[in-house]
Amino acid sequence: QVQLVESGGGLVQAGGSLRLSCAASGLTFRTYAAGWFRQAPGKEREFVARFSWSGSVTSYTDSVKGRFTISRDDAKNTMYLQMNSLKPEDTAVYYCAADSSGLVTIRARYWGQGTQVTVSS
Repeated sequence: QVQLVESGGGLVQAGGSLRLSCAASGLTFRTYAAGWFRQAPGKEREFVARFSWSGSVTSYTDSVKGRFTISRDDAKNTMYLQMNSLKPEDTAVYYCAADSSGLVTIRARYWGQGTQVTVSS
């Protein structure tokens, strides 16, 4: 049984930082495409950052480039999202996702339960 469990969300002031974690069981991140998505109130879920299935390629949505960094610890089978210079518009529920295809998208097979990130102005 696959489980993805996010943690690390919270309330932070604009300009602050948070690091989200996604611990996996039932799958190995180094053999899956995986990434982070977010959903703000009243909006659709959107892509934030991801690894390719090989882990060698990363990509980010334009609005977080230079501020967010995705990383992975294979020994812990955990994926991270370091978020710096946070803005109020980053407020959302953040989800990790994984898929056995070459690219993780909004149609990914496996999802975590989400962790709330709130950035105050």
